[in-house]
Amino acid sequence: MLIIFETDNFVVEAHERPEISREEGGHIKITPKKEYSDRTELPPEVALEMMWLSVLCGEAMKLGLKKQGIELGRINYQENGNWKPHLHLHLYGRAKGASKQKFGDPLLPGHKPGYEALNEGDRKSIREEIGNLLLQEKFKKGNWRFR
Repeated sequence: MLIIFETDNFVVEAHERPEISREEGGHIKITPKKEYSDRTELPPEVALEMMWLSVLCGEAMKLGLKKQGIELGRINYQENGNWKPHLHLHLYGRAKGASKQKFGDPLLPGHKPGYEALNEGDRKSIREEIGNLLLQEKFKKGNWRFR
């Protein structure tokens, strides 16, 4: 596992067999530590944490990869678990300078030979950005609650 961040309920990792290569924007996966087949099984606080993590990690991915020379124009978020009932969320980065899957074209995920996972420098940069973002009011978990 290429772990980037972890909470009590989730693991955030760079996908080892990415569906979007590093230079095309990269691929991160958020996986619950407990097995759920789909989001309807999530307790409300875990569902809220999953959304919070997707926002946090998406922002950190944009900031961290920019420092690594990869400017993202967009991140596509895709919840999966079809072939095996195992809920997880993919973050597919869409680099503005992509050449294989050009920015603005439809996303065609799929494991392909030669697709490079986010490297340790990328993961470190994203981790650092997560740490910075957690200091901001927007990302304090107490601010993310049902009202």
